[in-house]
Amino acid sequence: MSAPDLDATRARYAHERARRLHPGGTNQYQYAEGRLSSLDDDTFAPPPAARASCDEELDVLVIGAGLGGLQLGAALRQQHIDNFRILDIAADFGGTWYWNRYPGLRCDVESYIYLPFLEQTGYMPSERYVRGCEIFAYCQLLGRHFKLYERAFLQTRVTAMRWHQDSARWLVSTDRGDTFRARFVTTQSGIFNRPQLPGIEGIETFKGKIFHSARWDYRYTGGDTFGALDKLADQQVGLLGTGTTALQVVPEVAKCAKHLFVFQRTPTAVGVRDNGPTDAAWFASLPTGWQRQREVSFNQLANGERADCGLDDGWARFFRRLIDAVEAVPEVERTPAAIGLAQELADYAYNDTVRARVDVEVKDPRTAALLKAYYRTLCKRPGFSDDYLPAFNRPNVSLVDVSEGVERITEDGLLVQGQKYPLDCLILCTGFALGTQWTHQAGYDVIGRGARRLSEKWATGLVTYHGLFSHGFPNLFFMGLTQTGTTINVPHMLREQIEHLTYIVRRCLDEGLSSVEATEAAEQDWQSQIASVNELRRPFQEACTPGYFNAEGDAQDRRSAIGSGIYFPSTTFFDMWARWRAQGNFAGLSVT
Repeated sequence: MSAPDLDATRARYAHERARRLHPGGTNQYQYAEGRLSSLDDDTFAPPPAARASCDEELDVLVIGAGLGGLQLGAALRQQHIDNFRILDIAADFGGTWYWNRYPGLRCDVESYIYLPFLEQTGYMPSERYVRGCEIFAYCQLLGRHFKLYERAFLQTRVTAMRWHQDSARWLVSTDRGDTFRARFVTTQSGIFNRPQLPGIEGIETFKGKIFHSARWDYRYTGGDTFGALDKLADQQVGLLGTGTTALQVVPEVAKCAKHLFVFQRTPTAVGVRDNGPTDAAWFASLPTGWQRQREVSFNQLANGERADCGLDDGWARFFRRLIDAVEAVPEVERTPAAIGLAQELADYAYNDTVRARVDVEVKDPRTAALLKAYYRTLCKRPGFSDDYLPAFNRPNVSLVDVSEGVERITEDGLLVQGQKYPLDCLILCTGFALGTQWTHQAGYDVIGRGARRLSEKWATGLVTYHGLFSHGFPNLFFMGLTQTGTTINVPHMLREQIEHLTYIVRRCLDEGLSSVEATEAAEQDWQSQIASVNELRRPFQEACTPGYFNAEGDAQDRRSAIGSGIYFPSTTFFDMWARWRAQGNFAGLSVT
């Protein structure tokens, strides 16, 4: 790409970004609260089974029963730490894969590295990118395999959590009348479970059927996660939001609805899916230790390191393109600016191929033009589908541009630029509550040492040491996207966190240590390091189209875990943690 092309593309990206900026930033959204609280109802759970309230002393209380809680429970079993409980508001294990059961759902990372413990369970995924129902079933399998159901209290919500200095215990209460006194608490509140709703005037007045994709109502649509939504045959359906969820939902709804209106603010870049059945002979031939090596190699590739991970999919092709571009720069000329320019040019070239695919797949030129994404690849999570783009060739599917907003939701439809779209059903593929404070996402506050509230300390953003710890909150580990090294393959990130925290817990239990807490100095130093990484990434984030990763275009909004910063590259972060454990002196932590 020549320099004039680069300037023109930058200008186009900036223009498309400006069209989609909302003055409210993340505050443009609302949540399933008050009059809209029913949109957060668990549509899958039976009524909670009656049980006696529990009063227990625990070594570890695990809050969250998704892939983080499952991997942690398994790790505690392997460490012979059996005095633990797992709590979750859901009715089963699964986390993201419990709540999200919409039609067409699949993982977007290879199942061979996404599903943990494949070697231990002997399980072979049916496909390279398995369906959500298979992932959910595998989560249940893990619960049985590691005997975690007997240690779990499901359909149980944490209501209060307070540190007791004298006993060095967390006192945790639940809505089932439970009281737990736990030496250590881990919390992974989940990132894809609490619905985010559009803050569009009139949403509460809509008299048709309305639901969020993470609370799919098959009683209304018919069918199941494989599709066949037969009850939509006489329905005019609106689908609001076109992120990676919509890439999976749209093809299935399009096959069945009388008419489907897809309301799009920002298109998602859609790469080739590359799916297929698992080759049983290949899977059986994999050597001992293959899964960990494969996930580590994939993460190296995603962090710009040359790695032979045996992958040839959309992720790998994109990252190899960036690596090739950097390696093509003469070594003596590899300044940060030269590396950044090489990656930018490679990114633009990659996006040109993705946009060209739209012209091949979509027949109507106007629709094809609207479906082309004009932003850097990693401004949003890339999408992969072989069915999404062709769905817009169907006569019963219409794409509606709402890049400048929806005027209002009426009793029977949406009003966009003066045009009314009558609807029987409105499906919200509008994402999750990632842009709010951690305590809002978790649904409870934490009162630490000296009666300090976490909501107060983190009012404008997370403040941690290594993401796991926060000064003033001893023996509490924050898992997930918390100023830590992050990975595209989220279960890998969680595994690294679990390896680190179980090392600390095991040492404390073995050595009779009562509390462990980040020092104020270590926390301040980590905040400086996170701030420097954020500053390096700020120009990229500020040029991105609005979305999760830049707080809807306001990169200075640090309230969310993502906005509070991540450490990059994660390969370096995980190596640092390994050295920290090897040194064995609890650097940065105050141990009592």
